[in-house]
Amino acid sequence: MTTPTLDCALSAPAKARVGEPVEVLFQLTNRSAQPVYILPWQSPLEGLLGPALAITRDGEEVSYQGPMVKRRAPSESSYVTLAPGATAENRVEVTQAYDFQKPGTYRIAFSNELMDVTSRKEDVPRPGGDYKPAPVKCAPVDVVLTAR
Repeated sequence: MTTPTLDCALSAPAKARVGEPVEVLFQLTNRSAQPVYILPWQSPLEGLLGPALAITRDGEEVSYQGPMVKRRAPSESSYVTLAPGATAENRVEVTQAYDFQKPGTYRIAFSNELMDVTSRKEDVPRPGGDYKPAPVKCAPVDVVLTAR
């Protein structure tokens, strides 16, 4: 079985002011010839329910302050199915989970690999948590935050 090819992209406004929302768009595109099944947990596809993004302000780490979710084992409905050429995307408002209270240049990157990815429908969900993680390369984005 070949490893599915996924393209990852992040986008955000180039500038914002302290106190304004900062929305980041996370996109995954299936470049494989077959459908791909993705467990979106610990990625921005499910929202900010854990530290799925690595954020720095002027080179200093900005710690995650949002909710942390504990789950039961995934079911088939926990997975996102991406047809060949299809894109899954989600917008997350990062100031709700990270401290964006100081002016500076914020670099936002996807910090995790995808928890479980397969092109075999019969592998969804995997028994006993035998996940097959998949790293994806996502270019970081910079947002310059100015004083109010």
